[in-house]
Amino acid sequence: MVKNTLISVISEEEGRGSVEFQVVRFTNKIRRLTSHLELHKKDYLSQRGLRKILGKRQRLLAYLAKKNRVRYKELIGQLSIRETKTR
Repeated sequence: MVKNTLISVISEEEGRGSVEFQVVRFTNKIRRLTSHLELHKKDYLSQRGLRKILGKRQRLLAYLAKKNRVRYKELIGQLSIRETKTR
């Protein structure tokens, strides 16, 4: 599974507090909540939690893009998520 191999590679390199590891964890939570919300459309509390996690991931990705563009592009490619819009 891609998730486990990606997490193991990141956790071996830098540890669980790294930006990349946090983005991977948030991405997994987002995917899980999205599939939950497809079944439970009126679960507004989960929708709020999803929006909060999306915001956190967006801020972390913006920080990573500012600090190290190469690692940012690599992580975006591995997770197959879209690039964030810059202001």
